Amino acid sequence: MKNKKGKSTTVWLAVALMAVTTLFGCSSNNGNNGGNASTNAPSENAGTANNGKEQKAVTLKVLHNWNGSAGGDVDTTAIEAVIKEKTGITIEWEYTKGSEVEKVNTIFATQDLPDIYTGPAWGGELDGIIKAAKEDQLVDLSDKLDKYPNLAKAVAKENVPPALYEKAFDAYGGKQYLLYQNHPATPEDAMDWLYGFYVRKDIAEKVGVDPQSVKTKDDLYSFLKKIKDADLKESGMPVIPLGGFHNGWAVGIGNSMFYGSDYIDKGQGTLEHTFFSKAYEDYTLYYRKMLAEGLLDPEAFTQTDPIANEKIKQGRIAVLAAHYPAILDASKDYVKAHPGSDYIPVGPLERAGAAADRPADLSIQGNNVTVIPKKSKNVDAALRLLDYLASDEGFLLVRYGVQGVHWDMENGKPVAKKEWFDKFTADTTGKMKKNEGIGIGLESLSGQDRINSVGGGDIWADQDRIAAMDNARKILRPNGISVISAYNPGDVMMKSSQWEMLKPSMDKIGDVWKQAIFAKSDEAALKIINDLRGQMNKTGYQDAIQYTNENLKGKEVVLLGMPN
Repeated sequence: MKNKKGKSTTVWLAVALMAVTTLFGCSSNNGNNGGNASTNAPSENAGTANNGKEQKAVTLKVLHNWNGSAGGDVDTTAIEAVIKEKTGITIEWEYTKGSEVEKVNTIFATQDLPDIYTGPAWGGELDGIIKAAKEDQLVDLSDKLDKYPNLAKAVAKENVPPALYEKAFDAYGGKQYLLYQNHPATPEDAMDWLYGFYVRKDIAEKVGVDPQSVKTKDDLYSFLKKIKDADLKESGMPVIPLGGFHNGWAVGIGNSMFYGSDYIDKGQGTLEHTFFSKAYEDYTLYYRKMLAEGLLDPEAFTQTDPIANEKIKQGRIAVLAAHYPAILDASKDYVKAHPGSDYIPVGPLERAGAAADRPADLSIQGNNVTVIPKKSKNVDAALRLLDYLASDEGFLLVRYGVQGVHWDMENGKPVAKKEWFDKFTADTTGKMKKNEGIGIGLESLSGQDRINSVGGGDIWADQDRIAAMDNARKILRPNGISVISAYNPGDVMMKSSQWEMLKPSMDKIGDVWKQAIFAKSDEAALKIINDLRGQMNKTGYQDAIQYTNENLKGKEVVLLGMPN
């Protein structure tokens, strides 16, 4: 699951955190369960938590290592009351404020450790956990998981992306330290954020272009040019043809029209980083042309989210590049005041190297890794808690609330109670949701994501929003989606002996791309790119890519992907 950030080869990053907290928030203003906690009916996969025996009361400290996460305003939420009844465990939360990477490194350096840690399944956060595992600071679960089937299932080889499995799960000589959370249990459960270009419906009508007729990179350029030439004004200011959100997120997603992924096949299975390709140069010059001709907002790469949102609220951005939930949230006030100004999908646009009938290739993976430090006061209680939360019963509890209180089971699927749906919809602060216990971090510990295969989707979502998402999905995903399970060459390159020296150069790709598109000429733009190529070669790229090619022989590699 990825969220509001950007790959190093562009200016957008994957937004993981939004997938964790924004979809399933629900809470109330009292924090009790109305005396009905036990109505959360057991499922066939209720786990090992209760087993009809009284559990010894235990308090466990859980670190939820996501910057900005937070709990409710009550001591015990309705959901936590059910958890305590089922497992005997009271959760004491710690939330991260600031850098997640700094946090994970600090807790192991200072030994100020929680009983359970959960945090991002990628980047420096994951590297910090792998380091702790190799230093034997974590509990080895290899001889324990047979007693906890829900946890064992989530870390089975077939349920973890292969490169991640090799890097972080099967990397300790048979020992098992990490648990995996929120990976889709089935393709039906894969969350597609519907990244793309979206245009204001009224503006498309004004310039006389059907957004679904825009298919190629030339079509997109011509569409933006027509908007520019129409000389439209909003709030007394010119309408900007193409814009994005903070720090350039996610205007660079047009890269998929030029190349399929971060690595290309040069022939006979030999890979090269796309940064060294002609396609990357064409992509860069395409965006340089848009900037030079006033089709792309030059402030998009330096503005904050509040500034970006203000432009949208003023009606000044014709086409937005991002994922659809962010666009719907940012534009709702303007749309409410100006009916018919909804943002609707452009395309679907061509994809370099992809057949017209190919499903959308999406890299969808779990949000979290969870570990139990050796200093945990009660390992058995920690496993008992985690296995219950990862059961079907625990999953439904933490995603939807208490059965019989917040929702009912109808025809085998959870359905929100109207009184709670109305309360949650009316509460724009989100406090009411957190005070019931959903959106406070428990969903990060709930095993495989079964939101559709076991659950009923986002039962608390606004119906108009669901309809807009469904309509966009029909347009942008005519052939459905395919969850990428192949190896990402970047994960393999990181294991090369050259990586430590090469990484600083690789990390500059995004910044160099921005410098190049602001260059005064195409020649100057290409020089900026070539200068970094030279630096990468001097810091070990050629040996690193050779290592990558050797270690990927005979393996399926990601050559086509889309932002998710």
